[in-house]
Amino acid sequence: MSDQNTRFESWQVCSNSAIRRATRQLGQLFDEVLAPSGLKGTQHTLLTQIHMSGNPSLKFLADSMVMDLSALGHTLKPLIRDGLVELVPDTKDRRVKRVTLTASGLAKWEEAHRLWQDARQRFDQNFGPEAAQELRNALNLISSDTFADSFRQ
Repeated sequence: MSDQNTRFESWQVCSNSAIRRATRQLGQLFDEVLAPSGLKGTQHTLLTQIHMSGNPSLKFLADSMVMDLSALGHTLKPLIRDGLVELVPDTKDRRVKRVTLTASGLAKWEEAHRLWQDARQRFDQNFGPEAAQELRNALNLISSDTFADSFRQ
């Protein structure tokens, strides 16, 4: 069983293992491309979601990223520390916290986003543009509430 071709590999039979393995690999590749910006791929994704959502609430941001609030808080800490994002009270309900990009956060996002565009182009070129879009569609389905509700039944 020590032969690499005959040993059991969980990602061959388990979608969860295959997705996690691919996520680690792709995360490392994107992190390499984003390294000159000083951001990790996860941080770029978070800044992108904040930017595209227009100052979302913490709950909205956590839900859209399929994260719990404590994991989101942990991920936001270095971005807050570095002055890239701020937590501000909602103007209508001060109990609700909204996440906003600072001016330096927007500049950092723009810098990282140019690098990310290169990484996405490399991915699409190597994986194939149509296959890449199909993969994103499938992964978006898997991360949807509809899929999670159906899976739990």
